[in-house]
Amino acid sequence: MKADLLNPLRWNKSFLLLLLGAFVLVWFSFIDTYSINTRWELNERKKELQTRTGDLAERSEILKVQLESLENDPALLEKIAREEYGMRKPGETVYKIKPEQ
Repeated sequence: MKADLLNPLRWNKSFLLLLLGAFVLVWFSFIDTYSINTRWELNERKKELQTRTGDLAERSEILKVQLESLENDPALLEKIAREEYGMRKPGETVYKIKPEQ
């Protein structure tokens, strides 16, 4: 056993194996297409997209409620048409009064 530890050929094989392992570790950690940095960036992007998806889902629900109320309430529809789009009924005269400054 003592002679085995002193064998330079055994040390060379161990050193080469250790060097190869370190190279593979560095390669997969920093150089490879799916390196640690790339995976971290993709994970951050995934979190951002999940947050945005949640926000958009909430916005979608709000818009669905608004659409339903517009479809079922003609008075609200008329109010929005008059106030936001300046529409009027035929034969109706609209007077706009500017507030004092």
